[in-house]
Amino acid sequence: MANLNVKKDDVVIVLSGDDKGAKGKVIATSPEEGKVIVEGVNIIHKHVKARRQGETSGIVDAEGAIYASNVAVYCSKCDKGVRTKIQVVDGKKIRVCAKCGKEI
Repeated sequence: MANLNVKKDDVVIVLSGDDKGAKGKVIATSPEEGKVIVEGVNIIHKHVKARRQGETSGIVDAEGAIYASNVAVYCSKCDKGVRTKIQVVDGKKIRVCAKCGKEI
């Protein structure tokens, strides 16, 4: 079980692959596989078969999973992908940008 530095609803930037430089929101994470699904990134075509009468079969576009190591959390102040660190404020742990200190 891997520890991901990316959480659901984080805005991330893709570091490598066909969609390098693309920004998107994390839809889902899979810590067991070390993968994340990012909105609008790594679009795949799924062939869907009708399961009930009245449904239509067809080819559906969907987001595919990519390795979490290929994305970085996006910092709007730095305007790039950054690493995060944990800071304790008033007894609560918050994630901040490692470069500028802005809360993520």
